[in-house]
Amino acid sequence: MISADSSSLLRHRSFLLFLLTRSFSRFSSQVAAVAIGWQIYDLTGSAFDLGLVQFLPTALLVFVAGHAVDRYERKRVLQICQLAQALTALFLAWGAYSGSLTALQIFIATGVLGTATAFESPAVAALLPLIVPQGTLQRATALSSGSAQIATITGPALGGLAYAVAPSVPYGMMVLFWLSGAILSGAIRLAQSAVVRDSATPADLFAGVRFVRNNAAILGTISLDLFAVLLGGATALLPIYARDILQTGPWGLGILRAAPAVGALLMTAVLARHTINRRVGVRMFQAVIVFGAATVVFAVSQWMWLSVAALAILGAADIVSVVIRFSLVQLATPDEMRGRVGAVNFLFINASNQLGQFESGVTAALFGAMPAAVLGGVGTIAIALLWMKLFPTLRDVERLE
Repeated sequence: MISADSSSLLRHRSFLLFLLTRSFSRFSSQVAAVAIGWQIYDLTGSAFDLGLVQFLPTALLVFVAGHAVDRYERKRVLQICQLAQALTALFLAWGAYSGSLTALQIFIATGVLGTATAFESPAVAALLPLIVPQGTLQRATALSSGSAQIATITGPALGGLAYAVAPSVPYGMMVLFWLSGAILSGAIRLAQSAVVRDSATPADLFAGVRFVRNNAAILGTISLDLFAVLLGGATALLPIYARDILQTGPWGLGILRAAPAVGALLMTAVLARHTINRRVGVRMFQAVIVFGAATVVFAVSQWMWLSVAALAILGAADIVSVVIRFSLVQLATPDEMRGRVGAVNFLFINASNQLGQFESGVTAALFGAMPAAVLGGVGTIAIALLWMKLFPTLRDVERLE
């Protein structure tokens, strides 16, 4: 048995391959967000909501994707998704290089990337528990989240620099990253075998929804995250804060955007070394409350240093919630259901991100940016306190593993 510390995990070949393939995918996604956004603006002079184009396939295919992940070999599903993404990036690279790329083609390509992501995300989530040794899932989740935060911090800058060289360069990088990810994911060896289903019925597609609805701890975990992100979406207001409240420029906006990811990355380093071993449910609620309180501090701050600190604490609290939520959901779900439950969780996360940005924009338009952010933070705290009463099973979870 491999010892349950982070250094041993990083020497675990399959987990290291998993970490690399997920990082390559996340880097590609972050580069794509910058490159495609700039390309659309260059072609049309307008900023379209590309996030919605990527979210729609998730909403439409979530149940099919979850069922496919539970029915077929998960690393093969992941490989196919990465190959589809690499081919799409190759199409974009050729179009950008030849100057033939149109806005319609970019929207279609974005839809394809969103479709692949709809299958890739539940496959990744369901694959991790089968790779790592028993008793190490919480540390593995922290390390995996940390790699994602590194991509979140560096990916957009990398994409921007590459686009400045030539519009085709970031798409070429995406091809390289996704192809590398597909090769590495094919080399992963599972520590335990997944349950492969031999038959399928229409009812199987919605089994994940039924499972979540009938499991109070999982329902409470997923719905808590949904409402916390929905109400605590202060990051959508960062451009307003940077220009009108903190009186800073684009460099300040960049620092503000990076602060939550930096805080999250530092916290993942702590969680990779020191796991949460008791009162896990209470710790998750406390993390959400800290998230809401940090949002309120950011909302009322008029000093750059305090705003950056509040956003870093917000990111650190969020990663505690993420690690507990992912570990709890995966460990409480039978392996044959992990794909479908993961797909439902992925849909909730994406819906909350999209709706959270919309909610922040509407409340900011009605009441102003500062009252909107304060309301969001206070609402997040209220939801956490209410959920502690509504879901005592979740509150009373003592240990994860």
